[in-house]
Amino acid sequence: MNTPQPDSSLVTQLSEQALAYLHSAALRTAARTGVADHLTGGPRTPEQLAGPLGVSAPHLRRVLRLLATRGIFREDADGAFRLTPAAELLRSDAPSSMRQGVIMLTEEFFWTPAGRLEDTVRAGRTTFEELYGAPYFDHLARTPDAAETFHTGMASVSEGDDAATCAAYDFPGTGTVVDVGGGRGGLLRRVLLGNPGLTGILYDRADVLRDHSLDIPELAGRWSTEPGDFFSSVPAGADIYLLKRILHDWTDAECLAILRGCRAAMKEGGTLLVVDTVVAPGNEPSYAKVLDLLMMASLNGRERGEEDFRKLFAEAGLELTGIRPTDSSLSVVVAAAV
Repeated sequence: MNTPQPDSSLVTQLSEQALAYLHSAALRTAARTGVADHLTGGPRTPEQLAGPLGVSAPHLRRVLRLLATRGIFREDADGAFRLTPAAELLRSDAPSSMRQGVIMLTEEFFWTPAGRLEDTVRAGRTTFEELYGAPYFDHLARTPDAAETFHTGMASVSEGDDAATCAAYDFPGTGTVVDVGGGRGGLLRRVLLGNPGLTGILYDRADVLRDHSLDIPELAGRWSTEPGDFFSSVPAGADIYLLKRILHDWTDAECLAILRGCRAAMKEGGTLLVVDTVVAPGNEPSYAKVLDLLMMASLNGRERGEEDFRKLFAEAGLELTGIRPTDSSLSVVVAAAV
């Protein structure tokens, strides 16, 4: 009897998917070694790069050769590598540089829990605390190097997102905006710069606020920082509350605590803006679905679809009034008090 043979192309497809982590490893290597910074003057061979970078030329060639298959760098006929538009974002001095963002997203505090994804799926919870002795954000609070990597990386990732967010939503001419869990303040800074009639409050943990980015001449007198815990309360009486990349970190029960705190603080006619990915149905490739597994592996969080947001808002005394897609992977989910 002839045994049916598997389609060899499908075997290759599955094999390549199984080894996809090597693309992340190669990208991290390029970001960490600073290859892109050494190609700003034009193409260079791995032999020319090896000395300044302190690496092995043959090994570097193999890393860059793989990245070039994904449009990150391009190899010329003479064996030299040049920057592509994607590789330009790995330059440390590029506008909206993603170098620190790539380093953060490929750090072991994300990589290692992802390797335990099967355990997470079986147990229904992240293995992060088992691996590191504390939940994710508690680990950052007690590990300064990890915290610096995370906050610097998030600022890098957010640079382009912040511009897209502000372009997608028409902020009012006057009033107060509270950026809840706003990190170093990149989004609030951009909101205030683009809307001169607004004032803002950056609300986050005290250790995060120490390195905020609001103290610039253009914003003099229009901002303040307030330390606190958004599970307990948020500053009251503002016109707009921002939650960017916050709810996806937490379970539904934890999100309800945050949302109810915002609802209690909102003034009459206030607005809540949740800036997160919105998971769409269907089988198309989706960054939201990739990010969803990262949240599941490390944080017990999740990315949500429109109905998920609608249900959460209703339980918190809010009503979903619209979703504004942006030019980034994120959307602005708009809610009003009911």
